[in-house]
Amino acid sequence: MRVLLVVYDNDSHIHWFPHGLGYIAAVLRMAGHEVVVYNKDKYHYPEEDLTDCLNKNKFDVIAFSLIAGYYQYREFLGISRAINASKNRPFYILGGHGPSPEPEYFLKKANADVVVIGEGEATIVDLLDALEYKKSLSAIKGIAYLEGGKIIITEHRETIKDIDSIPHPAWELFPMDYYSLMREPHIKNNEKCFPVISGRGCPFKCNFCYRMDKGIRVRSPESVIEEIQILQKDYGISYIAFTDELLMSSPKRTIELCEAFIKAELNIKWSCNGRLNYATADVLNVMKRAGCVFIGYGIECLDNEILKVMNKNLTVDQIIKGIEATFAAGISPGFNVIFGNIGENEKTLAAGVNFLLKYDDHSQLRTIRPVTPYPGSPLYYYALEKGLLKDVADFYENKHINSDLLSVNFTTLSDDEFYKCLFAANKRLLENYHKHKIQEHSDTFSKLYFEKNTNFRGLRQT
Repeated sequence: MRVLLVVYDNDSHIHWFPHGLGYIAAVLRMAGHEVVVYNKDKYHYPEEDLTDCLNKNKFDVIAFSLIAGYYQYREFLGISRAINASKNRPFYILGGHGPSPEPEYFLKKANADVVVIGEGEATIVDLLDALEYKKSLSAIKGIAYLEGGKIIITEHRETIKDIDSIPHPAWELFPMDYYSLMREPHIKNNEKCFPVISGRGCPFKCNFCYRMDKGIRVRSPESVIEEIQILQKDYGISYIAFTDELLMSSPKRTIELCEAFIKAELNIKWSCNGRLNYATADVLNVMKRAGCVFIGYGIECLDNEILKVMNKNLTVDQIIKGIEATFAAGISPGFNVIFGNIGENEKTLAAGVNFLLKYDDHSQLRTIRPVTPYPGSPLYYYALEKGLLKDVADFYENKHINSDLLSVNFTTLSDDEFYKCLFAANKRLLENYHKHKIQEHSDTFSKLYFEKNTNFRGLRQT
């Protein structure tokens, strides 16, 4: 069958490589299907262009994957309009974290034919086989569709246990020169960056996380190294951004992976997401030797009671010790702090701001955003139970209109008080960041003019 995979545009100058569709493209090609990629992200095509593409070309299937963000939701509506306006409308498949928890809503909003629920590599192959040979959809695990206006959700599909068995993404179908321009902390202007996933899932269960699959499955070090070596050889990649939910899923696994990197002499820079309760000297030092330059930490809050509410399995003491150990190892930490979980107030926000100001190394501009109860998360179901949200339509159509605005207020503050506090907090963070940048640029010019620094190359933004 001939399949068109649509990559949505989130209005960025450079977009992340769409890993989900990369894997889907790879398994479909292995199954003998022809795959074409429509890069709305790189080219910023208007809606009408997709309709025109479908009118001029014959595809049997069109597939699109999205997460639950407000901007992605707007893109989803536009892409759906474009698909349904075409004269040669293909069979329309939706996937991703957005539609999976609430498939009926998305099927009806999109006028789509099927939602793939959860992990899609095995499901999509079975689904296209059923379409090609006119088999019943009811026997396919892990999908939802409408029949006579009623939702049909088939038997749950188990996750793929051996994720080493999944082929590498079909990079050759995508504009790799474009995606490798992504910038990460401590990358040089002449270095190419690309994301890699070394595992799927997370062993923790934070109350704001919308991940549906339980537990974690990791790739073997050999599989990860093979992928990195291909990216180095074929695409000149010199910086790997590990986009796992949590690469540092345990000290043992982290050390094993890093020691394999060192043995393979990869000679590559990399960043990842980490856990501060695992950020000890022995783990961090081997990460540094293996090429790690940046670890993004999900700190979220600097209050022990709120951390318990979030189900973070972290304490403030662990956070502080982990950050200080990361600095001591010579690695930059990333500080992810959010505000607005159940019971938060101006004091918990102030603690977060003070922490960011104390430990910021200015490798990234950090601001604090409101927590969002995405469908599929425990916080979403709490909001439904407490009457803070009516339903999924209320979330997408009325409440979640921007990720930097409140969708649901779980705090002890009024909405006006919430925004007043958050404005003051982010103003402090912005002023601190730009004060540092002004001093940094002043020092650069001082070295240029008074020390005759011949390496000066202008105040470039990247």
